[in-house]
Amino acid sequence: MTPRETSAASTPASPDTVRSSSLRIEVPPPLVVGLLGSADENLRALENLLTADVHVRGNSVTLSGEPADVALAERAVSELVAIVNSGQALTPDAVRRSVSMLTSADEESPAEVLTLDILSRRGKTIRPKTLNQKRYVDAIDQNTIVFGIGPAGTGKTYLAMAKAVSALQSKQVSRIILTRPAVEAGERLGFLPGTLSEKIDPYLRPLYDALHDMMDPELIPKLMSAGVIEVAPLAYMRGRSLSDAFIILDEAQNTTGEQMKMFLTRLGFGSKMVITGDITQVDLPGAAPSGLRSAMRVLAGVDDIHFAELTSADVVRHRLVSEIVDAYARSEDPNSMNRAQRRATHVRPRR
Repeated sequence: MTPRETSAASTPASPDTVRSSSLRIEVPPPLVVGLLGSADENLRALENLLTADVHVRGNSVTLSGEPADVALAERAVSELVAIVNSGQALTPDAVRRSVSMLTSADEESPAEVLTLDILSRRGKTIRPKTLNQKRYVDAIDQNTIVFGIGPAGTGKTYLAMAKAVSALQSKQVSRIILTRPAVEAGERLGFLPGTLSEKIDPYLRPLYDALHDMMDPELIPKLMSAGVIEVAPLAYMRGRSLSDAFIILDEAQNTTGEQMKMFLTRLGFGSKMVITGDITQVDLPGAAPSGLRSAMRVLAGVDDIHFAELTSADVVRHRLVSEIVDAYARSEDPNSMNRAQRRATHVRPRR
């Protein structure tokens, strides 16, 4: 029996409860434990999110309440059963995200979103966790250049990296190029100790960390020495033509307009580009406008270029990260000074 074939039986409402209804769903026995979760944690999460009453006895799930609430609960249980049936471990977070998708205006199936495999390594599978993340991943498949724009923790860089590694492994491209502008929050490279390479390395470290999550660590140095994987600051892209490559520009909000144009015009045949950034986290000194903002304005409507926007609802880090993002968004004008300008206004004058 597939998740979509779960049997359901309606129970007639009594005369005293004309507006209430009851529905029973028979869950395939092998899927019950995965549906309920360890110590019934998934069931408790579901009960907290739904208005309808949820009762489980054996492999029968009984839903009761207002007809609309029961209908939503029935969809939620069916989607969760489908997720478990796919072999994916169900978690309270997946329960919350599934119900959130079902209560939105979109008609997407949570099971289709949460079971889309991007990359697997040593038992760990990278998948989108929200509808916007799935749309972002789909856009990368369908377009040559994709901009992933959103706050910290929305997975915009991590998912792009997973797509790059997947494209390399399936031989869609012959190399991966990862780059970031070496713009820092309140420091200057010249003040940091070490060689230029040692100074730049901290800015590229997040890209290395993501790579180590997705590939065998001992394989990465070999691929880098062979030029199959390149991690370099944005300045190193000037004058090059990047063909047959999957190219990711991270922290793109810290590019100038000239740097963004330079990067985009490096695109060669057989390549894909993903540009990620957060327009609320600009660290450019002075009043320099963000190249990411400029690109959003200049390139809007250009064929084969897609702008994917993620929000605080797509944050997949700690729950508080989403609330922090929203709190700052409420307190700051997104069109006002960038972070470097705001810091400058708080510098104390020297005596």
